[in-house]
Amino acid sequence: MIRDRALGALYGLALGDALGMPTQSMSRPAIAARYGVVDRLLDGAPDQPIAPGLPAGTVTDDTEQALLLARLLIEGEGSVDPLAFATALEDWEQDMIRRGSLDLLGPSTRRALTRLRDGESPDETGRDGTTNGAAMRVAPVGIAVAGPRLLDAVVASSRVTHHTGLGIAAAAAVAAAVSAGIAGAGLPAALDAAERAAAAGATRGHWVAGGDIAARLRWVRGWVRGMSRAELADAVAEVVGTSVAANESVVAAFALVEALGADPRAALTTAASLGGDTDTVAAICGAVLGAHHGVAGLPADLLHQVRTVNRLDLDTTVDGLLALRSHLS
Repeated sequence: MIRDRALGALYGLALGDALGMPTQSMSRPAIAARYGVVDRLLDGAPDQPIAPGLPAGTVTDDTEQALLLARLLIEGEGSVDPLAFATALEDWEQDMIRRGSLDLLGPSTRRALTRLRDGESPDETGRDGTTNGAAMRVAPVGIAVAGPRLLDAVVASSRVTHHTGLGIAAAAAVAAAVSAGIAGAGLPAALDAAERAAAAGATRGHWVAGGDIAARLRWVRGWVRGMSRAELADAVAEVVGTSVAANESVVAAFALVEALGADPRAALTTAASLGGDTDTVAAICGAVLGAHHGVAGLPADLLHQVRTVNRLDLDTTVDGLLALRSHLS
């Protein structure tokens, strides 16, 4: 059922985000020493560098910015005004500061919004945005749009902060995999769609140097097949990378989808254990797997805790996005 898969995409994103919350910006050895195996939702430790003291199950910027984008899409009937988006992101950050959070805007987004305030065009402000911010929040676009209009919608949502071939390609891969999953495609077909979208996205926006997203997706899918879970974690952490760079963390998320896609719990807890930008790797992984498996395919115990802790009810948001899908696709 399309609605269940659309709900799965957003709840999967939130679940992955919450699993990665206590381990984000930590090294893999430090995670292992502190927590052992990350197989459950954990509190943010007092010395957590980004989310100190947050209760287990709390979501972070990945979920909150995705829901912010969803709201703007619905209010704009499918279009996102770049100035309104910039204002909403800055308002969100100020609210995070009031809440005492250290989980603020990422480097590409912060730099772009500063340029926008200085009078630069929205077509130029994101000219060197190569981090994963656009990809981490793009799942609502994949819910709202399918078919040939999807890439333009991704570009519109990325333009003000990540208007580069790398930033757009990464976001397009995530949106395409989510959109295909919601339409009922199997995981291989959804990942094929992600590769094609990444290749098309790389031709949009400003050129910047960096490993091509589509080529890295194609390579990593073949490389990780058949790996054990331990081998996979080593491969992703040591070779693919889990930094905020889009061509590391986004590719890492797809590697986990490829290798562990039949078992969302295993995929998401592995993501939370990798070190680096764990909340974003797990959030992207969760969005893609949730779109494929639906809510029923996500770990019910963990999802219940996330929904309760964050008072998360996404039915109205998903219904609004699916209403857009019915006339935008």
